[in-house]
Amino acid sequence: MSGLRRPWSDNTPKEKQHTSPVSRSSSSYPFSVEMSTAATTTSPRRSIFLGVDVGTGSARAGLFDESGKLLGSASSPIQIWKEGDCVEQSSTDIWHALCAAVKSACSLANVSGDEVTGMGFAATCSLVAVDADGSPVTVSWSGDSRRNVIVWMDHRAVKQAEKINSSNSPVLQYCGGALSPEMEPPKLLWVKENLPESWSMVFRWMDLSDWLSYRATGDDTRSLCTTVCKWTYLGHAHMQQMNGKDSRNMETCGWDDDFWEEIGLGDLVDGHHAKIGRSVAFPGHPLGSGLTPTAAQARNFCVEEFISISNGYFSVLNSDLLFQELGLVAGTPVGTSLIDAHAGGVGIMESVPELGSEAKENDNEAICHRMALICGTSTCHMAVSRNKLFIPGVWGPFWSAMIPEYWLTEGGQSATGALLDHIIENHAASPILANRAASLKISMFELLSNTIKTMIDELKSPFLAALTEHIHVLPDFHGNRSPIADPKSKGIVFGLTLETSEKQLALLYLATIQGIAYGTRHIVEHCNAHGHKINTLLACGGLSKNSLYIQEHADILGCPIVLPRESESVLLGAAILGAVASKKYSSLTEAMKALNAAGQVIHPSKNPKVKKYHDAKYRIFRELYEQQLSQRSIMAQALE
Repeated sequence: MSGLRRPWSDNTPKEKQHTSPVSRSSSSYPFSVEMSTAATTTSPRRSIFLGVDVGTGSARAGLFDESGKLLGSASSPIQIWKEGDCVEQSSTDIWHALCAAVKSACSLANVSGDEVTGMGFAATCSLVAVDADGSPVTVSWSGDSRRNVIVWMDHRAVKQAEKINSSNSPVLQYCGGALSPEMEPPKLLWVKENLPESWSMVFRWMDLSDWLSYRATGDDTRSLCTTVCKWTYLGHAHMQQMNGKDSRNMETCGWDDDFWEEIGLGDLVDGHHAKIGRSVAFPGHPLGSGLTPTAAQARNFCVEEFISISNGYFSVLNSDLLFQELGLVAGTPVGTSLIDAHAGGVGIMESVPELGSEAKENDNEAICHRMALICGTSTCHMAVSRNKLFIPGVWGPFWSAMIPEYWLTEGGQSATGALLDHIIENHAASPILANRAASLKISMFELLSNTIKTMIDELKSPFLAALTEHIHVLPDFHGNRSPIADPKSKGIVFGLTLETSEKQLALLYLATIQGIAYGTRHIVEHCNAHGHKINTLLACGGLSKNSLYIQEHADILGCPIVLPRESESVLLGAAILGAVASKKYSSLTEAMKALNAAGQVIHPSKNPKVKKYHDAKYRIFRELYEQQLSQRSIMAQALE
């Protein structure tokens, strides 16, 4: 199919022409939009904030009012290519998908473009490559120019990460002592070593959320969140600039040039770090002059283009949805971006039950006792402190990377929702279970939970968790991000038999949930042992809607878990960026307190036998990794 020709403003990046249709396994046409709503009327006088979140499998948009209430949301799937350790996406495809989601969310919520007061972007910490014109540059062995995004979960750069970690650079102490292959420097080094032609063509390397802001505004300013958390930028170099409330762009002074030279990427220092960021800003600061006219408004296409598109996978009937940009007003304020998990933190960290006046006076300290769990494909564990805490194997401390003037500690598990999907989909009973769930019009997760509850009496179990007495799971199927920081760690399932029934799958599902929760307990205990005082968890993301998942976490950690009033916390966090950029609020913290709200609180079991049981299983959980290390050593010696 022929490429898409389009007009561009001078400060907006161009897109490369497509050479073949973009396929989408989840729909028969490119933008299958899923929508939900909590209200259908708006007032033209109130402020409405738009949040956009690009996750691993979809782009989502949500509109919120001045109380933080969700008015409407929509999602659109995005293409992903997986080949071994390589996972790639297309920035062009992502932009089209988010435009579809924004327009659909506005339509559903009955919000016109001129009612949107401000907007913000959040996205996975994926790496985007574009040339001087803003066109995609391939990062794929395939050479496909569409595939210009290395997805966050991509693990092609394990060897490059090991090489970088051997440098013992001072910047590594702010990453838990070692870079993960999921961070950007190892991925950059991989491209330079393996795709030299692409390396020479790239004019800008950007985190995905920064690219979205750039694509929307033409402003190349990077976020302190992305650069500090994924690029080794030392954000505390700007500690004296917190008083510059109206400062949009700050010249970068936190890059460690010696680090880039030492790891073989010294050419990224050239031009005052032009390829990786010459200016940074605090999350929520307004970018450029807001939305460019091109990004805000519809595009025009000639008849020949519609015909050529319809000969591929795209349909002329869907042209109104496909080929319009955001459908907003040029100049709409856009706030400096956040990584999706960090947007979840901004959207949930102040979602706590009403406190007394005495407790409110200690708000600045109270937030330091909370940890946000952003539970989706993976899980991120976000905690803040007034002082910097160096914690081996845990990312950070990152200054002002999420909440201004607080040091961020970031733990994580690389596969949680993805692991549960893997366990279910690869079990012999999965097809039967899927058919039954479909007939009952419930999710497979809900069906499995119901099955587990019926087994308590059947097996005469003293309580639900005890059903997994003989099954133990180490959930490191995609390595261990923290607190061990071992990308080579493997998953373990102990207690398998020849049984392939649905009930056996239900038990394995429960044991996997418990294994994930033990991993979270390990992270929390490790953080508290190094200076944190975490006693309350706040959860958001898809898995937070799974009541069994949340209750097991509460029981295993022995502390309450607060769910937000609005379940779409990542979208709310992104919308808060727009609220700050619009000057509706003077600071990110003020906006969080105004727009965050608590919902249900899940308390741990009071049964002492439940605690004793989980303490025993947690001990086995810890031993499984130690056994793996021993076995790894034995095999290494055998191959010498």
